[in-house]
Amino acid sequence: MTHKGVVVPLESMRLARYAVPIPCYICETENTCDAEYCTHCQAPMALAHQARTQNIRPRMVAVVGASAVGKTVYLGMLMDMLSRQPQRMHLLARGAFSITLQQTTIAALARCEFPKKTPNEPDRWNWVHCQVRRHNQKQPLEIIMPDMAGEAVLEEVDHPHSYRVVRSFLQKCDAAMILIDAHQLKQGRREQDYFTMKLLSYLSELTCHDKKTWQRRPVAVVLTKADQAEQCRHDPQAFAARHAVGLWQYCRERFACHRFFAASVAGTCAYRESLGEGRVMVPLRIEPHGVVEPFEWLVANMPQ
Repeated sequence: MTHKGVVVPLESMRLARYAVPIPCYICETENTCDAEYCTHCQAPMALAHQARTQNIRPRMVAVVGASAVGKTVYLGMLMDMLSRQPQRMHLLARGAFSITLQQTTIAALARCEFPKKTPNEPDRWNWVHCQVRRHNQKQPLEIIMPDMAGEAVLEEVDHPHSYRVVRSFLQKCDAAMILIDAHQLKQGRREQDYFTMKLLSYLSELTCHDKKTWQRRPVAVVLTKADQAEQCRHDPQAFAARHAVGLWQYCRERFACHRFFAASVAGTCAYRESLGEGRVMVPLRIEPHGVVEPFEWLVANMPQ
């Protein structure tokens, strides 16, 4: 449309874009085309935009655990290792937002620091959408893994529907990786054991989108910080049976496809006095152990 020699775009063309809603890939709530986050669950709408352009439906894998268990460090190191090991299992990040977690984790470890605690607000979480290809598999696998805050997950477990994104995501997950602090278990602290049993109970009672229960989906229980628990590195199954009896028994009775793993990222840690934070643990040497194995097992046992 022209007016006195000036080209003026028709506003009706712009309104036509808003007339076609885009459903959130996590909770399926309809959003406008320019929404950055879902108005219902706060998940990034970039996941929905990328899923619409692909022929392969992205699968979802939950990586959950209590606060300060090491989820951010584990996920960031896992992405970094798989992106550099094409002969074993190659990972290719989709979207710039999927590289943020890897970037911040490796940068913090390079400064001999651990990444900052994940905020409780869902719109500040780091989401990873990646393509995974195994050497003996022609068809790649699209996977979505968010770094969800442990306190937010615990709040949803204790008070269902308090975090919509957590519930919607876990309902659609095909597999779960549950992290538990091996060092705290070794010291006899039971908080990790209780949290994991509550989380597994929540999953077993959750109604999934495909009407299938969580009892038959693969669950990898990863004992983190295994560098501070030598027995855990050699035999994670026996370590769990001795130091987390409730968790070990619950997995045997409720989840047909489960396995215990031991993982660590730091080879040696020390404490440093910091102004404002007090005594802070820092990594002195990076020696990844058992980081890739749990993810490989989940991918191999994920339902087709």
